[in-house]
Amino acid sequence: MTATLTRVFCAAAALAAGFIGAAQAGDLIPLEVSLGDVSLNKVAFLVAADNGIYEKNGLKVHQFITAKAASRIKRSGVSVPPEFVNDDEKDAAPISIGGGSPLIVSMTSDARTTDRVILATFDDNARFHIIASKNINSVDDLKGKRLGYSSYGSVSHLMALALLKRKGWSPESDISLIGEGMAYDALKKSKVDAFIGSEIYYGMAEKQGAKDLVDLSEFNIPIAGSGINADKEWLKNNRDAARRFVKASIDAYAFMKNNKQAVLQAIEKWYNVKDRGQQEQMYKSVENAPMKPYPSINGIRQVLSLFTYRELSQSKPEDFYDASFVAELDKSGYIDGLYKR
Repeated sequence: MTATLTRVFCAAAALAAGFIGAAQAGDLIPLEVSLGDVSLNKVAFLVAADNGIYEKNGLKVHQFITAKAASRIKRSGVSVPPEFVNDDEKDAAPISIGGGSPLIVSMTSDARTTDRVILATFDDNARFHIIASKNINSVDDLKGKRLGYSSYGSVSHLMALALLKRKGWSPESDISLIGEGMAYDALKKSKVDAFIGSEIYYGMAEKQGAKDLVDLSEFNIPIAGSGINADKEWLKNNRDAARRFVKASIDAYAFMKNNKQAVLQAIEKWYNVKDRGQQEQMYKSVENAPMKPYPSINGIRQVLSLFTYRELSQSKPEDFYDASFVAELDKSGYIDGLYKR
């Protein structure tokens, strides 16, 4: 073993030992985590909870799905078990798992929003699909129609705006963008002609009598997608807890790629999806997750280019992220070591 490799190995071992030692001592750090919307990007955190990964990193995590998110996905036929739903809609959890795009837009347009910073991004390219009614045969057929997304500033809204820009379409004259339209009931009630949805949506398209029209990954759209976001004030005095949580999430993704059954069990337990075919379709997203989830700087730039109101236009990409936690694990050699075992 070379001297360089020896230093890398020792640094990675010391980093891991520090976390494991705390867990063995029983001195677990309590941490509240909001999982935000119901999507496949959250499964790693479900797997971490179900397989002792948080505890191995010295954390006692209580994580939940918000009532708003559970209500939204229920409109498309997925019922989150009530024991995993938090009725309190306050933006109180110090760690939230969600899209960078809605976070950035909300912080610069809503005075009630907690100031947060992006620590990691696990979804940096548009991979949602457009789900459409049966009479629509191509993306071009959407011109003059209504395209649904979840909410203003959301990742699905960002993808819609990016797609329109690629097509040279105007949301004022060429196509209608409809908020709260990311749902099968909106499609069935003809409130929208198509909508942009994640794996949990397009995996059920056939069963819902709809068409999985196009995979947006074909357009190579960088996004500030789902990731780890931390309360800035909390982070000042809790960097160790944040470091442990980032490491646990990276551990969980590595674990998932070699433990398919654990992923399928988490999908059934937390999202109440029992159809094996749908579970298999949803599992495919695991392969696309980055090994090294640095905050998506290109995705943040995309947000700044597509949403041009005054408050956001005065911001810089670096105002919204802290890459130091992922960089520490990367430079130590720890992440590479996970995938060489």
